[in-house]
Amino acid sequence: MKLCAACHQDLPKDKFSKKQWKLGAECQRRCTSCVRDNREVQLAPQLNNNNQSANNDGFVNSLESMSINDNDMQTISDEDLFKLPPLEDCPICFLRMPSLYSGQKYKTCCGKMICSGCIIANAKMDLDKQLCPFCRTPNSISNKEMTDRLKNRVKMNDAIAMFNVGCHYADGLYCPQNRVKAIELWQRAGDLGCSRSYYNIGNAYLDGRGVQRDMKKAVRYWELAAMGGNTVARANLGIFEENEGDMERALKHYMIAVGSGCNVSLDTIKELFTEGHATKEDYGTALQSYQSYLDEIRSDQRDEAAALDDELSTKYY
Repeated sequence: MKLCAACHQDLPKDKFSKKQWKLGAECQRRCTSCVRDNREVQLAPQLNNNNQSANNDGFVNSLESMSINDNDMQTISDEDLFKLPPLEDCPICFLRMPSLYSGQKYKTCCGKMICSGCIIANAKMDLDKQLCPFCRTPNSISNKEMTDRLKNRVKMNDAIAMFNVGCHYADGLYCPQNRVKAIELWQRAGDLGCSRSYYNIGNAYLDGRGVQRDMKKAVRYWELAAMGGNTVARANLGIFEENEGDMERALKHYMIAVGSGCNVSLDTIKELFTEGHATKEDYGTALQSYQSYLDEIRSDQRDEAAALDDELSTKYY
């Protein structure tokens, strides 16, 4: 077994090319999958409380360790885990925000999440000016202006801005790809309340991207994300518990996900009902919960945005 310096997994000989296997410098060795996907060599994150990011391109000066220690792994109670997630409203129309991220947009000028309906309504009013619906600042007209605004928002401890910059580093968008730095930013953003960041860290542990693969930590970060209101993380927990054979816990997660608009979890509950793992009452409750969610988020403007599938409503930044 040898360590891949890109995905940080200990892998057998058949997972490396002959050339990579013979490399004497472990810090440069990459497995065949990482070579194929052009994954860069990444420094493994330091699992201590003094971890700092170097060469941060002005985004953030220092970051705490992104690791979960063994003691932290035991602190989430079922009472906390299965609480109904917090709800978020659009700051303009005050309707419940859709759980799908295509139904909302982050504004780098003021740091507000605006629903797609208000984005569309504002665009129709300001065809020439194209101002932010909330703070009335002109929209950014270039990638540079957008990234400069994100940098300023990061300096203000804006969690969603940190999440977005982390995504840039993860994908190599507007900056060199660096998955370790992405995870550091997501950790900071998650600690500040951005549940999507915890969800992404969970996926990183699941896939071994920027960290060593660890299913236990993946589940724990999904739990943190789900408690913060991330619907996809909640659905993932249901799938995990179902695979573990705990149908009772799986159903609890699926029911919460359905109430937050996850139609996939609704279909899953239907399947559990037909297989005898859920009752008719469970499925009926799920249907009512899903319909209540749709009623709470629906508006004429949002329906128009969904029908247009315009860049204004689907582009996240």
